Amino acid sequence: MTSQDGTSQDGDTTAHLIVRCLEAEGVEYVFGIPGEENIGLVDALEASSIRYVLTRHEQAASFMAEIVGRLTGKAGVCSATLGPGAINLQLGVADATTNSTPMVALSAQVGLDRIYKESHQAVDLVSLFRPITKWSELVFTPDAVPEMVRRAFKTAQTERPGATYLAVPEDVEAAAAPPGTAPMPPDRVRAEEPSPGQVARAAEVLSRSRAPILLAGHGAARDGAGAALLALAEQWDVPVATTFHGKGVFPDDHRLALGAVGFMRHDYANFGFDDADAIVAIGYELQEFDPVKINPNRDKEIVHVHRFPAEVDDHYRLSTGIEGDISRSLEALGAAAPGPFPGGARSSSGIRDMLADELARGRSDDRFPLAPQRIVADTRAALGRRDVVLADTGAVKMWMARLYPTYAPNTCLLSNGLSTMGFALPGALAAALVEPGRKVLAAVGDGAFLMHSQEIETAIREQIPLTVLVWVDDAYGLIEWKMDLELGRHSQVRFGNPDLVAYAESFGAAGYRIESAEELWPTLRTALDSGGVSVVACPVDYRENLRLTERLGELTGPF
Repeated sequence: MTSQDGTSQDGDTTAHLIVRCLEAEGVEYVFGIPGEENIGLVDALEASSIRYVLTRHEQAASFMAEIVGRLTGKAGVCSATLGPGAINLQLGVADATTNSTPMVALSAQVGLDRIYKESHQAVDLVSLFRPITKWSELVFTPDAVPEMVRRAFKTAQTERPGATYLAVPEDVEAAAAPPGTAPMPPDRVRAEEPSPGQVARAAEVLSRSRAPILLAGHGAARDGAGAALLALAEQWDVPVATTFHGKGVFPDDHRLALGAVGFMRHDYANFGFDDADAIVAIGYELQEFDPVKINPNRDKEIVHVHRFPAEVDDHYRLSTGIEGDISRSLEALGAAAPGPFPGGARSSSGIRDMLADELARGRSDDRFPLAPQRIVADTRAALGRRDVVLADTGAVKMWMARLYPTYAPNTCLLSNGLSTMGFALPGALAAALVEPGRKVLAAVGDGAFLMHSQEIETAIREQIPLTVLVWVDDAYGLIEWKMDLELGRHSQVRFGNPDLVAYAESFGAAGYRIESAEELWPTLRTALDSGGVSVVACPVDYRENLRLTERLGELTGPF
């Protein structure tokens, strides 16, 4: 029994105490698969306010928890048994950490009575998780649960967010919770004011600049700094580019928008950096893309605006940095360096026109299999401005990241830190749970689709609306693209697919096969409006891949 204030009573186990601590943290969902050693936790969750979502693979559960963290800013939670179950969580855990996303992973562990010796399913899980988390630890005693759960969430959610991990030995989970033990209340941390000295130094750096550019990364979206970013860009009248991971934090239909940078070749937005003499990097983190792409000659002044210091990189040599709440930092910087700058918006309109022209050409391209540009254009037309698309890793990510217009933060989700295949389909289930008022689409290659297609059953069982658009080319298209670019040939990238429509229908989902270009948009609308689970198989003509890189290689600026 547990009292109304959450304190443990006679008969409560550590499992009950852990669940009360999760409730105190505001957790609404736990994703996972039960095992023999954590049945107490799963049973305790069943009697709680938290919805346990049974998945078909622990890796999928970890991706679902990651997307909850990405969209809410609060750590998503996944759970598994010991040994192989816990190890299956690791890919999503590593993805969350490299994508700076808060997550708490929980798993069972062998009992303390045998953890010190070789025994069945005994693996040093804490050591396995340590390199891919911000904090990894074993729960040695029931008394430590409130502090350890609080630390796991606080560590996951503060400074640079990431994943944390707790292993709970089976005998500790089953042990009696100390009577009267209660969860620790979450900290209410106020946003930090930027240092006036740092702001003054940044303003002095910008006083030497004629043509600065703003680069917004995922940290700007995570910190809710979109409005402050827009205000500063308009005050200074300077262009704004985003990273792939930061898409949407600055609206792509704004006159100062350059689009996203991060493509493998010198793309349209890169020319905006070629013209700039200073970069104000806002919420940018090095794992989003290599800064050599925007500062190849190490000749640009760089002002780093974030909640935490920048990593060291030879092409990201800081002139100065401002640490603190990003919105307040931008407001303070705008007051100290009022602008506008002589260089103005420069080539931003020409760059935007090139992006718009490429998308418009795709919209009218009726070839079959479909041009990637046509698929991107029809996907954009089928979704509202605040609907959510998750673009999986592969060639589909390259086309969506560079061409898909976004107008609000976290409306086009990608994995850019670890660039993990297979995250989008399970991630879309989590997005649909936490954003019930928005339509959600997973855009996946056929290679990534079959990595977690079993979660279609999870969506149907849990009654979670899900639309999956599969870009079908019977190959690992991005690797074929890279091999053709760098080697002039490719190998070991081709495979066969099942009948994807019949496969979807075997789960009880709706299946659609696109057989002409004009079918895609209405089919997507039908699938998205159905409120059910749908799979749309769309053949794609990836001959456009090499044509794109050849065309970009011939571009010269300014525009």
